[in-house]
Amino acid sequence: MGLTVDDAVVLQNSNKLTLRLLPCDTLARIGPLGDRVLQFEVELAALLSETGSPAAALEPRVPPHVYERDGFAVTFWTYHTSVMPDVAPVEYARSLRRLHIGMRQIEIATPRFTDRVAEAERLLANHHLTPELADVDRELLRSMLKSLTQTIIDCAAAEQLLHGEPHPGNVLSTRFGPLFIDLETCCRGPVEFDLAHVPDAVIEHYPDVDQTLLSACRTLVLVMVAAWRWDAGDQFPNGRHWAGQLIRTLREGPPWPSLDAMTRRLAGESRDQAGA
Repeated sequence: MGLTVDDAVVLQNSNKLTLRLLPCDTLARIGPLGDRVLQFEVELAALLSETGSPAAALEPRVPPHVYERDGFAVTFWTYHTSVMPDVAPVEYARSLRRLHIGMRQIEIATPRFTDRVAEAERLLANHHLTPELADVDRELLRSMLKSLTQTIIDCAAAEQLLHGEPHPGNVLSTRFGPLFIDLETCCRGPVEFDLAHVPDAVIEHYPDVDQTLLSACRTLVLVMVAAWRWDAGDQFPNGRHWAGQLIRTLREGPPWPSLDAMTRRLAGESRDQAGA
């Protein structure tokens, strides 16, 4: 494809492999053959680009396709260097708001947030998929998923296309401003479902937030993440530690922390253990 590649730097290795290719300086996302999410990402990125939304862009030097090679599917993206380690809350909120506005202009088939809940429910219903999860904890997660989902549905809030997981790990501080990456989690739901993934300081700058709905969405996200971390095939780094901590947090009862607060706390614990 005309790209010169002498080195491949691993940026992320979980459910998909993300590489920075050098010296052409492009980004490659790699998954198993038949992964339809990669095709969805390519189509969505093209549509978001037309709206001027602050989202990851495809590599302009390569035709926008999913490429197949040696049993893997590969897509190519523009690589952006982070200019700052963190995005200022006001800029984070403003960019997420712009992304939501841009997404309202797009027509593309996407799952509803309840489909993502169903994925978590499937893991909990099948012991062979989550063999290490104790029955008492399994029942706790199943009960919370059901009640929280119903609470959110009963709010009857307006729904739209969402990023799905716009947490700090999926936003880059670039010279063009904050950009949201990893579009594979897009779904339809209330904007509070997206806001459930962001830091508290960001929500302070996002207009017209339904705090009751946000609280339910935050808790639902914690339960869903707990279920995913118990998946026998989960490749998230230190996933079992996450799983155990999330169960303990949910059993402690409200007020439950945000996903961002949990992430920061667990990251701090990991650093302390490494130092010890």
